[in-house]
Amino acid sequence: MTSYRVRIAEDAADREACFAVRKQVFVVEQQVPEDVEYDAYDASALHVLAEGDQGPLGTGRLLYGPGVLHKTGDADTGSLGRLAVTSAARGLGVGAALVRAIEEAARERGLTAVDLHAQTQALGFYERLGYEAYGPEFQDAGIEHRAMRRALP
Repeated sequence: MTSYRVRIAEDAADREACFAVRKQVFVVEQQVPEDVEYDAYDASALHVLAEGDQGPLGTGRLLYGPGVLHKTGDADTGSLGRLAVTSAARGLGVGAALVRAIEEAARERGLTAVDLHAQTQALGFYERLGYEAYGPEFQDAGIEHRAMRRALP
């Protein structure tokens, strides 16, 4: 089993590692247009990075605070997004570790819930982590999604 650690991205090099994982997973594998994958929220988001001996393995981000349009409209709700794990690291628990790190960062910032837009093929993953789907399916970047939410204990 590959060992890895998950931490908050601290500098420009860490953010570039996060973006490299997102490019591989979303742009290359899922064919999401690059101009859709990267957005204005990247500059102010809290990025989380999973890395192992071989380099970056996964990433995700948390949006919160003034200027963020929360999916629920609640100022005490953060938005988890851009969760991506490299193909080599899938099945090792990296995705779950990233979600838990983002939830912990949300708690530390006084947030009481996290919402997200999950690709429908990933609904079971998020349900196992305590998220509940709500609302109808919708398309984002040509991929079916559902909104999900979890109150933070």
